[in-house]
Amino acid sequence: METNIIHSGDSELVLKTLPDNSIDCCVTSPPYYGLRDYGKKKQIGLEKTPEEYIDRLVAVFIEVYRVLKPTGTLWLNIGDSYAGSGKGAATHADNAKRYKQGTNKGTLSPSTAIKIQGYKPKELIGVPWMLAFALRRSGWYLRQDIIWNKKNPMPESVKDRCTKAHEYIFLLTKSKKYYYDYEAIMEEAAYDGRKDTRSKGSHKYSQGVTGLAPQNFAARAHDRWVIKDGKFMRNKRSVWTVATKPFKEAHFAVFPEQLITDCIKAGCPENGIVLDPFFGAGTTGVVAQRLNRNFIGIELNPEYIDIAIKRIRSNEQRI
Repeated sequence: METNIIHSGDSELVLKTLPDNSIDCCVTSPPYYGLRDYGKKKQIGLEKTPEEYIDRLVAVFIEVYRVLKPTGTLWLNIGDSYAGSGKGAATHADNAKRYKQGTNKGTLSPSTAIKIQGYKPKELIGVPWMLAFALRRSGWYLRQDIIWNKKNPMPESVKDRCTKAHEYIFLLTKSKKYYYDYEAIMEEAAYDGRKDTRSKGSHKYSQGVTGLAPQNFAARAHDRWVIKDGKFMRNKRSVWTVATKPFKEAHFAVFPEQLITDCIKAGCPENGIVLDPFFGAGTTGVVAQRLNRNFIGIELNPEYIDIAIKRIRSNEQRI
């Protein structure tokens, strides 16, 4: 099977051409619901109802499930949408392409213009969890919800709720046991000022490090810390604080490379294959190559493929 390649076409159809049990890891972010008209046939995201949107994505991820190895993992970034009144400026075709989505696909606008039967205007739809539960019903193991905490969220003019500053990354797996290199993404433990009350005296944790001073570490060996390069390291937490990054070559925002670096480190062995069925501007491919992994991308929009090829070639020259 050829790797480090971008396939042009509909994700579900292209996936059907890939062999069973051939991919180590999938890292992707599909188009969000109701947030952009790409002007392409078979595009995902402008279905009449959220339920139809979920059904289309489930069909894609059934194929992803098939091509993943039994040890494979899926890291799925998905944002939510609001039902609208059907009167927003972004409903007009001339305006739709000007707006941006918070991650990597473009949008119709925060007040999204799609009026949906069964949903009240201004109502949060709950798309991420609708999708997560639908994937679980289709056979996936839903292992974890990771919160992407955005340091620089897109400003909103709303005055009757908080500005949205997070999205979800769901970790789903094909099997009960799967490849997950937790040591590759351990983080330095930060000092929290707590005291150890389980040993004689009441000494404080060492300043600047969560974890005991080396001489006291053995007494707390059941705590899941390790010493690496003289630092106490802990299991990565489920809230990831990562800033969005501008990308001048596209009218839409792209995956921050930092956001998916740990997905690939933990989910794919070196020289393994990372799949992204919604390849966009190619961030998954760029990060995979940088981490000594191979990639397979699928993208419906030829314009995005051109952008991705330029990025990947530029990245290859820097490696």
